[in-house]
Amino acid sequence: MIYEFEVPGKIEGKGRPRLNTYTGIVYTPAKTKDYEALIEQYFLLKYPRFTTLEGRIKVTIIAYFSIPKTTKKTDIEKMLNNEISPTKKPDIDNVVKVVLDSMNKFAFKDDIQITCLNVEKRYSLEEKVKIRIEEY
Repeated sequence: MIYEFEVPGKIEGKGRPRLNTYTGIVYTPAKTKDYEALIEQYFLLKYPRFTTLEGRIKVTIIAYFSIPKTTKKTDIEKMLNNEISPTKKPDIDNVVKVVLDSMNKFAFKDDIQITCLNVEKRYSLEEKVKIRIEEY
């Protein structure tokens, strides 16, 4: 079984847990919760009758970042040909964390099932994340 889908729009990395000093409760930032919900919604749009994966899983994540407006034309071509990669926030591990946390107990039972992970940051004309989850 393979699930492959895209999440268009600005890429948000997993935010650090915050502490409410008044109540002492630790919480996940709203931006992170919203982005996790967005990933789930795009998954459900493409796979409304999905089956939770139970075997070992391979996940491929490609984060496409928009090209900065001040970039030279010669560099734009290099960026689109993947000769120049984005070295900007969010960090690649935070992109992975937000994607896997949104799919955990949803597309797959638990993230301990993931035995292979491929992640890449690239430039594109439009910002989006491509996600591929497959049982192998």
